[in-house]
Amino acid sequence: MNPAELKPLPSPDADSAAWWAALREGGLLLQHCLDCGHVQVYQQGLCRHCLSDRIEHRPASGRGRVFSWSVVHRAPGPAFRGDTPYAVLLVDLAEGPRMISALVQGDPHTVHEGLAVELVFETVAEGVVLPKFRPVERPG
Repeated sequence: MNPAELKPLPSPDADSAAWWAALREGGLLLQHCLDCGHVQVYQQGLCRHCLSDRIEHRPASGRGRVFSWSVVHRAPGPAFRGDTPYAVLLVDLAEGPRMISALVQGDPHTVHEGLAVELVFETVAEGVVLPKFRPVERPG
């Protein structure tokens, strides 16, 4: 297969290894700073707010609301050609931080500000799971 037709895969490092391991097991971890209380979603060795290295991982609910979105109609490369149209989301997680991901199991053209979403786990390669969001069904 032509390399341009392959989607890029994450490259876990020492800071993000716990994040990727939790996703493989069907969980989402957020980093909580033990000094200032800041909560961050993308794993780093330091708190982005106060630069403390006293950070611990805690499980997150995986629920949130759409803050912003963009519907992609033109694939950024050959590997994504079969995915269009798709929605890229900025989701305000229930625990506070904002996370970027994609919508699954929903029409990208019906996304709106405040849409309730929940995390799903998409296996894209052996041992590689990506976090995505789907709309939360509301009782009718």
